[in-house]
This record gives sequence, structure tokens and C-alpha cells, in this order.
Amino acid sequence: MEVDTANTGSDRILYVRLPCNPIFPIGVVYLADHIHKVAPHVQQNIFDLGTVPPLDFYSALDRAIDQYQPNLLVFSWRDIQIYAPVGGRGGNPLQNAFEFYYAKNPLKKLRGAVNGLRLFTSYYTELWRNSQLIRRGLARARRYQPNARAVIGGGAVSVFYEQLGNILPKGTVISVGEGESLLERLVQGRSLDNERCYIAGETKPRDRLIHEQPAPIEKSACDYPYIESIWEDFNYYFRDRDFYIGVQTKRGCPHNCCYCIYTVIEGKQVRINPTDEVIKEMRQLYDRGVRNFWFTDAQFIPAKKFIDDAIVLLEKIKASGMTDIHWAAYIRADNLTPYLCQLMVETGMSYFEIGITSGSQELVRKMRMGYNLKSVLQNCRDLRAAGFNELVSVNYSFNVIDETIETVRQTIAYHRELEAIFGADKVEPAIFFIGLQPHTHLEEYAIKNNFLKQGYNPMSMMPWTAKKLLWNPEPMGSFFGEVCLEAWNRNEDDFGRAVMDILEERLGRAPLSEALSAPIQESSQLTKV
Repeated sequence: MEVDTANTGSDRILYVRLPCNPIFPIGVVYLADHIHKVAPHVQQNIFDLGTVPPLDFYSALDRAIDQYQPNLLVFSWRDIQIYAPVGGRGGNPLQNAFEFYYAKNPLKKLRGAVNGLRLFTSYYTELWRNSQLIRRGLARARRYQPNARAVIGGGAVSVFYEQLGNILPKGTVISVGEGESLLERLVQGRSLDNERCYIAGETKPRDRLIHEQPAPIEKSACDYPYIESIWEDFNYYFRDRDFYIGVQTKRGCPHNCCYCIYTVIEGKQVRINPTDEVIKEMRQLYDRGVRNFWFTDAQFIPAKKFIDDAIVLLEKIKASGMTDIHWAAYIRADNLTPYLCQLMVETGMSYFEIGITSGSQELVRKMRMGYNLKSVLQNCRDLRAAGFNELVSVNYSFNVIDETIETVRQTIAYHRELEAIFGADKVEPAIFFIGLQPHTHLEEYAIKNNFLKQGYNPMSMMPWTAKKLLWNPEPMGSFFGEVCLEAWNRNEDDFGRAVMDILEERLGRAPLSEALSAPIQESSQLTKV
């Protein structure tokens, strides 16, 4: 991809985080920090529409551009796909969909249809609004800087980069994955050849662009005094002490889970940030009153060979004097040791999320997750013995692959064992149904087996597409639909526990030993992809 960037280096960057839930914009912060370190002459400013009331989006963006007059606009688009177990646009998207698809009561089916229509409208309105904000921002910037350019990146962009090229202004640089190297080249006026990007309306994305490896950049501690100086609303996320502020300790994920996109966005090579730099970054936030930290890694301990790195980091946190903090992360619970469990408790781990997807070792193997469920249980016992007495969230995604009545019974047995370890009041089952995403093994399987057609639009919310993307195929799909509807009716505020109770009432519970075994047999499903 040849891009003529001669004498067009950008020296006034405005970062615009497009509207989303009020989550600390760690990606934008890290981009601005990196550019400041490699090109300190570049002037930068951060503008977060997540802190702006919806009626003021356009006028606030106009004012920010008028005030700053950038020659490079960097837009961050965090969310597009909407499938979630609770919350979201227009209420509960999962409940709306299940009422429409599975409810037998005509009034509930109608309610699901009406709420689904609201969701449909909200979704396409947001797509249109965000594309208009980008167009409007770029046009306004060009009043002051005729050669101003736009870059767009973020989690949503990395997943749907192929589709977004059709709705963005011509010339927009569409960034996939990490953006530091790309922005560095832009501010230096260098060619974008071999960067993980393409230009809307001018070039096409390379085949398997998302699978290309990110640039090997070693990250140092974020310079928060500098970030505060370029971000007018910096203190927005610090006023409410309940906010968890993101800190990244590593990038990359070595696993191959069938439905997950992280491993291709961040690459399979795990890159550890120097622990002293992580501590330095946390200290800056701590001194500003932050006590809640979220380690934003794809997995805090992605594999056993990284256990020692986690130990070193937690030992340094313990020695730092930051004794009153709370932290949380995604953690593969099969990668714990008794000493690591002790450190987790001593350093303030306040929330523990286990993303096992299924309590059946057979299904965990078929989904390529690499978990040993027996090890997870033992490590959870070690964690409880170390004094952990906080909430444990266990993610279950029923019906992903080869689900049967027997594997559901095994999951129930496994979940009850976790309750026996931590206490039933401390174990919260989070019930998900996978939102099928592009570039995953699950998508390959769906196309190969004619669930989806080659060339389908993964951003479509048309009912005939949405039902396939909200992955809940037959023959078990209707059964899970009925169970979920009964759970919402029984206890909407404790949906996950209600689902597990109803499943056990209907199906019973397998012996735990069956859940922990994984007989080797030919799979008709993903292992063939």
C-alpha cells in the first residue's frame, strides 16, 4: 500500500473517543503517551465524548476542533457488536432476542419484537451517528488545516475493519490492532506500507490483515502529568472512587479459543511490560487517589510460563506501600500456585473472573480453550485457603459447540463444586451466548457448515442474520431459550443463578468425575475446522 506522506507529517493531534459507556479510555491514553515519548514536539489533545451528554455530541466536537485546530484526528471506536447478557442499548439485548425467537406467550413475543425493533433502530442510529461524527470532525478540521487527515481505531474497528471502509470518509486510515507504530509513522510523515491498516476508498485491506503480528513495542510507564495536561476532563474518571482505572501489564494471548478475537488482534506472542514501569504507572494513579485498578491484559496469567512474571509484579506491588488498593483482571485459573494465590489476596484482588465457558472438560477441549478444569478447581481451593472471600464471576457460554444434555449436567456439577469452595453467595454465574465474530474459528466452522454464507455481513442486525450471529443453534437452541425465559420470569435480578437452578431442576446433575474427564472421540464440530 503506497501512501504519499512526503512533507505531510502531523504535529497537532486531537484524539476523539467516540461515545460509549463511561470506561476509562486507556487505549487513547497509551497512544498519546507513546507519541509524546517518540515525538515530543507533537502537540496533542484528548477529547472524550464518553463524558458528554448525547444532545451535545456534535456541538462539543465542533468546539473541540475550533479550539484545537488539529491536522490529525484520531478517532477511537470501542463498541459495535451488541450481544450481552444484561444492559446495553434499549435494555437487555439477549432477553429481547430470546423473547422474540422463543417465547410461546404472544404478548411476550410481541414485547420482544417491539424491544428488538428499538434495539435495531438504536444500533443503526449509532452506526450512522458515529460515521457522521467522523465526517463532521474531519470537514471542520479542514477549515483550519486543509491537509488534515483522520485515523480510526479501537476494539470495534479491529473486528469489523473490512466492513467499516464502506461507511467512512474517503482517505480515512483504518487501523487494526495496536496503533502506536502507525501513529508514529504518521507524525513522522513516513509511508504506511506494512502497517496494519488500509485507506478507506483508496486501498483494500490485505488478506488476513488482522492476523499479521503487531509491532514489538516495549511499553514504559504512562506519563500521567503529561496526560493530565492535554486532557481537560482528566479528572472525570477520578471523582467517583468506584471507577476501575486500567493498567496494562502485558499484551498478547497465546491461546486458540474458538470464539475469541483477542488472540488475533493482539497476536499470540505475549509481550511483558517491565514490572518496574507498571509499578511506576500505578503509583502515579495511586497518588491521585485511585484505589481500584483493572489489569487490562487479555489474560493476566495467560500460561504457566508467565506465573513467575505475575509473582514478581505482585511482590513489587506488595512492597510498594500501596496496601489499600483493590484490583481485578481476567485470569486463567488453571495457572495459579498456592504462593500466587497468597499474593493475590495480600495485594487486594477484589474480583475474580473465571472464563471457563463450560464446566465440561470434553467441551473445553473441543473449543480449543486449553483449560484443565481439575486444575482450576484445585487452584480455586488454594485461593480460598489463602483467604480470598470476594465475588467470583464464572462465565458460561452454553451451546457453543457439541452441547448435549449430558454436558449441561456436567457444567451444573462443576458449578456446584465452585459454590462449595467459595460459598454459593460468592459465586455468580454469568450466562452468555456467544456473539459470533469475524476472524474466529467459530466463524470458519459456521461458514463451512452452512450456518452462514461466505460474504455475509457481520455487522447486520437483520433478524435472519442476527439470530445466527447470536450463537445458539439447534437442536439445543430452543431448550436454552425456554430456560432463559423462565429464569428472567423467576428472578430477573439474579438471572445467572436462576438459569443454573432451572437447568438442575430439569436435567439433574452429573457426577463431578464426569465433568472432569474428556474422552477422546471424533468431533463433528470445531476440531474438524
